[in-house]
Amino acid sequence: MKYDVSIFGIELTLDPVAFTLPIGNGWDVYWYGIIIAIGFICAIIYGYLRAPKLGIDVDRLLDVVLVATPVAILCARAYYVIFDGQKLESFGEFFGLGGSGISGLAIYGGVIGAVLGGVVMALIRKVKIFDLLDLASVGFLIGQGIGRWGNFMNQEAYGDFTGSTWWGMTSNKIVSEYGEGLVHPCFLYESIWCLTGALVLHLISKKRSFSGQVALSYCVWYGFGRAIIELLRTDSLMIGPFKVSFLLSALACIVAAVMLIIIIGKKKTTAENQTYKAMFVDELAFEVAAAQEALEEEEAPEEQAADEAEEKTEE
Repeated sequence: MKYDVSIFGIELTLDPVAFTLPIGNGWDVYWYGIIIAIGFICAIIYGYLRAPKLGIDVDRLLDVVLVATPVAILCARAYYVIFDGQKLESFGEFFGLGGSGISGLAIYGGVIGAVLGGVVMALIRKVKIFDLLDLASVGFLIGQGIGRWGNFMNQEAYGDFTGSTWWGMTSNKIVSEYGEGLVHPCFLYESIWCLTGALVLHLISKKRSFSGQVALSYCVWYGFGRAIIELLRTDSLMIGPFKVSFLLSALACIVAAVMLIIIIGKKKTTAENQTYKAMFVDELAFEVAAAQEALEEEEAPEEQAADEAEEKTEE
């Protein structure tokens, strides 16, 4: 099914299917999967280029990625299934078997899976965990920022009505699901937020004061933005009356922000103490040197008088 889309007054016709492979009755390859793959590849390229700067061996990083990736996909699917509220007809449906394909993945589930799988593999391959998380955090934002355009191709991840005559988007799918009117293009908001965050976190990684700073900054940046955007969305995963991603985002943002403040505060205090200590040592050394110089000046006349007395005695 093709979608007739209008976004900010621009008219488009989108086909979620990129092409069909001649396998069986035809195997559709969707733009969603292609765009997700592009985001993943861009994140991997960034990690490959940046890893040496953070003291991470590229070969060991590859081992971590090979394990973390399938774990991330499984967790993304599990997260969606758990909170979607719809029961699966069979175990095979979880893996998209039976011709329908996988019809639900959740970013947070993928991030959680990638972290869990990555940490376990980092311990095995002796990769510094906090440096790895700092590197992965920028990669997450790159992948998420690009991957959100897959939602656009599927006409999903949109919000409530904007109330505007031009700001927002609509399509025949959105009208059938939600009604007439322009809705918030939440996919676009999150894409811009993530890609901007990738740049900000990259700059932070160049001047980080401790390992793990970028990872905590990721939780603050993405958590804050996602929490705000989640309030606009109409297709959120729910736990009771609450939006799961809003709760998780807000919690991650607050906890990470507090940790950053505490750690940076302690490091600042330590640095000031070291500065004061250095100043004290320098001042003490100066006073000792001055006292020694004064003592030498006092002893000089006595020594001179003793030398003169000794010379007279010899005469």
